[in-house]
Amino acid sequence: MAPRRIAVFRALMLGDLVCATPALRALRSGWPEAHITLVGLPWAAEWAARLPWVNDFEPFPGWPGLPEREVPAPSVRQAFIETMRSRRLDLAIQLHGAGDVVNGLVARFGARHTAGFYRPEAGCPTGDETRFVPWPTEGHEIERLLAVTDRLGLPRCGLQPDWPLQPEDRRRARALLPFAGRFAIVHAGSQLPSRRWLPERFAAVANRLAEQGLAIVLTGSAGERELTRAVAERIGSGRVVDLAGRTNLWTLGGLVAEAQLLVGNDTGLTHIAAALGTPSVVVACGSEVARWAPLDAARHPVFWHPLHCRPCGHRCCPTGHECAHAVAMEPVAQAALAWVDKEPHHEPSLG
Repeated sequence: MAPRRIAVFRALMLGDLVCATPALRALRSGWPEAHITLVGLPWAAEWAARLPWVNDFEPFPGWPGLPEREVPAPSVRQAFIETMRSRRLDLAIQLHGAGDVVNGLVARFGARHTAGFYRPEAGCPTGDETRFVPWPTEGHEIERLLAVTDRLGLPRCGLQPDWPLQPEDRRRARALLPFAGRFAIVHAGSQLPSRRWLPERFAAVANRLAEQGLAIVLTGSAGERELTRAVAERIGSGRVVDLAGRTNLWTLGGLVAEAQLLVGNDTGLTHIAAALGTPSVVVACGSEVARWAPLDAARHPVFWHPLHCRPCGHRCCPTGHECAHAVAMEPVAQAALAWVDKEPHHEPSLG
């Protein structure tokens, strides 16, 4: 009998959720009558409201052992568990990770059945391997998550990630620009400084694109204004606008959809580009490339240097940031320039 009330736990950041959309799409397609609740970090509520694969959203307050949020008071944690139990779930699915902490947490939701990942050395949490799969140590994140829906017997509905953009998002994005015509986005920021390429090399690539007639749009968070300013100051000529701190999720997505291409670090924005079909050139400093690089390598080439310290777990590099210095400017620039005169042929979002 198909479950009617499902909760999916994935309380992570933007790129993590974009990579989960093929698995959510498989759930919706396989069980179209189910009420699917996404349990995630509070920032994702508006994103989930637009996503056609889920019905509603439950904000996750945090939990001991999970680093994404500060651990709340016991009363807050208990209230969250009681809310989840009140949903009388048929199935709770753990798509958060290997399961060291979250399998016990998801078990508290009180669902009739649970599913997800586990570490083989820890053993299957329920003893029922018809719904749990060993945590994959290799492969792309999209395919790792689909291993759970595969185990549940749900057919895949493609590997393409989704970003639920609306026409108004494009119009509002264009309204932020003081110029018309074609432009490239340069995204020099990242949540972790250890994952950032050198601003002077981003600026050098931007100068090469500007020489070919593209306007340059710098994007980033409000906290990255100093970084985008450092890039802007090194761009010698052409039309440049710094939008750091002036976009939300949707105008940022609208800019990506309108852009000729994106040049950036391996961040959530490059996952949005992959979802929208906008060509991108990605510099991956410290990340696990095989797990997170866009699947379409022709449209989204990734430049990186193999080092023994990858993947990096540090906020700031404790040595000489070798992974960033090892990626030269010229190959990145040449990959970006290849898109200057091409029709991008943006693919529509699956939402």
